Amino acid sequence: MEKTFSLPPEKSGSFACRSYPNTNNLENSSSSSPKYTSPSDITIPLSPQVSDVKSLDSIPESPKALEEKDIHNNKEETQEQQPATPTTEGGGDNSIATSEADTSSPSDLDSNINKLSEDIDRFLNLLSSTSTATVGDNEQNSPPEIPVSIENFIKFVEADLLNQDSSKEPEKWLENPEEGGPSLLQSINRISNLTNSLKEFHLHSDYANSVNRTSTVLQKAMTFLEEEFRALLDESRSCEVEPIVINPKSKKHSSSKDLDRTTSTACVVIPQEPGSASAESEFPGYAPEVVTNLNRVATAMISGGYETECCQVYSITRRNVFEESLNKLGFEKISIDDVQKMQWESLESEISTWIKTFKRCITIYFSGEKKLCEAVFSDYPRVADSLFSNLTRGIIIQLLNFAEAVAMTKRSAEKLFKFLDMYETLRDLIPAMDEIFFNESSVELKAEISSARCRLGEAVVSIFCDLENSIKSDTGKTPVPGGAVHPLTRYTMNYLKYACEYKDTLEQVFNEHKKIDNPSEDDQEGDNNDGNARNNQSAPQSPFALQLVNVMDLLDSNLESKAKLYKDLSLSYIFLMNNGRYIMQKIKGSVEIYHLMGDNWSRKRSSDLRQYHKNYQRETWGKVLACLRDEGLQVHGKVSKPVLKERFKAFNAMFEEIHKAQSSWVVSDEQLQSELRVSISAVMIPAYRSFLARFRQYLDSGRQSEKYIKYGPEDIETSIDELFDGNPASMVRRK
Repeated sequence: MEKTFSLPPEKSGSFACRSYPNTNNLENSSSSSPKYTSPSDITIPLSPQVSDVKSLDSIPESPKALEEKDIHNNKEETQEQQPATPTTEGGGDNSIATSEADTSSPSDLDSNINKLSEDIDRFLNLLSSTSTATVGDNEQNSPPEIPVSIENFIKFVEADLLNQDSSKEPEKWLENPEEGGPSLLQSINRISNLTNSLKEFHLHSDYANSVNRTSTVLQKAMTFLEEEFRALLDESRSCEVEPIVINPKSKKHSSSKDLDRTTSTACVVIPQEPGSASAESEFPGYAPEVVTNLNRVATAMISGGYETECCQVYSITRRNVFEESLNKLGFEKISIDDVQKMQWESLESEISTWIKTFKRCITIYFSGEKKLCEAVFSDYPRVADSLFSNLTRGIIIQLLNFAEAVAMTKRSAEKLFKFLDMYETLRDLIPAMDEIFFNESSVELKAEISSARCRLGEAVVSIFCDLENSIKSDTGKTPVPGGAVHPLTRYTMNYLKYACEYKDTLEQVFNEHKKIDNPSEDDQEGDNNDGNARNNQSAPQSPFALQLVNVMDLLDSNLESKAKLYKDLSLSYIFLMNNGRYIMQKIKGSVEIYHLMGDNWSRKRSSDLRQYHKNYQRETWGKVLACLRDEGLQVHGKVSKPVLKERFKAFNAMFEEIHKAQSSWVVSDEQLQSELRVSISAVMIPAYRSFLARFRQYLDSGRQSEKYIKYGPEDIETSIDELFDGNPASMVRRK
């Protein structure tokens, strides 16, 4: 069985400082190689690298020995193909010669490196067989002789690393040369495999020296791969589809338009699923060939024992990309103290940006990042899951910190709707998160999200319950002119109407939190509970519905108190009718409120309005109608003219006074205004016409008649139609 080794990280900062253990503390001074100009200068020496190793002839003719003999024969063939060259200064048998007169052709060079690669592969197979035999026999067999081709191959890789210039030929090292030789990445993989295999026999001095030699080159190679991996992650995003910058000053109830993005057909990480035509799904914007190269480099680094370095590069780079993307969406880190100090208008804008950012991260960015992680680290699922979890967790915690900071701000009624928006965002994205996060590490993340949502829910309940205090604290002593709808009524009903657009969410929040301790609950507990039980027996008594009924009952009590501020009792009834009708119209216009309040409550409210109407008519027009009665007009069986004249004079005065006053009163609801006018006309016109027909003859015609009979029935009807316009008017006599 082939064994692999994970080299212990003994570095500070970068793995260029990594050192490897040498159990025999041996360091071959001749193993340090001079600098080389290019791989084409390599010459295969005629003698082995290590002079004190066993001869291949001493190994029996076993399959293992046959493989080793093939390596030795191949070495001799290689030596025959290339003449010996002068050694460089300080070199020896193992040096690489450099000469201006070198006439080695590229084809010869590729032939040499191919043969060296084949030698390495055969030697690795031989080591694997030796290791397997050793484990099976429980005995330490002597490892095979280290061929000179290993040192030559190492020197070739060293020279190739020195001559890499990615700025001129980016990613050239990933490709196989046109002449057919191995790519640099393939050679690095061989160095990695060779290092791991040699370490199994590190107790042998010659193997220990070779381990140090290959480890040194492996360090250089991994340093090179680290930089190239970072460059691929950074520079290959030039084709990424970037989102349009969102204006952070957007208003709270403005419709959220789809974000336009430029498209690039060349930038696709994984083929889009059918029906997913949105260009946003192209995040993170790497071309397929780039992802393939990233995968090859990551696999090489991890298999070479450099998982930590590889993960660090990936994490830091991708984290920077996410920060850049969040900034382009308009979202920036804001401390808790800064959130507490922000004006609501500014904070409202930041909340809108937060909502868009959170949705974008969960539905687009995280799913794209997960696919990228799985593609780059396809051979190491554990690494992919860990990287993705750590990266996304940092982003989510940053977003949740803002949400919790918002929930800690001072409570105020206008914040309710934005808080509900944030609560719904966290709630509605749970299914999408379940598809992305399904490992053990996601449990803690989901708990963090649930905690933030709970804090927002508590704030929502507290704010909504504070509406009761707002109603109770409105104790103004100045009546509204003309008996119009009170501003408190408009504010409360509009607030409830918008709040009930979040009916399902508010029901959920109140069910989860029941009710936060609120002084108004204790104040109203005795009276309201009895009234609610009577008025809403058929209504579902959910916590939110009960809270809504409490608010309405408080508003009714407040309005009844304000109606008593009017000196004219008739005007107080107009005030109650105006406000009652406004409340009913708002409730009927909102299906959510109507269902929450229940049919019984609505029927009782309609009955109250009819009673206000009757009370107004009795209080206002009862005295006028008394002037048109027959009682008291006859004296000794005959109509008394003086009494009749006083009756007409009293009627004219009363009607003119009512017209003058009530034409300035306000009934803004056209239906209620029409109902009032029709009901008044239905009572007054027939009574006046009948009285006029029966008693007009008793007045002398001419000036005396015109003095007392100032208005005809049509004049009365016209004057009634001028009532409740909000414009004071004086009656004009029609002839």
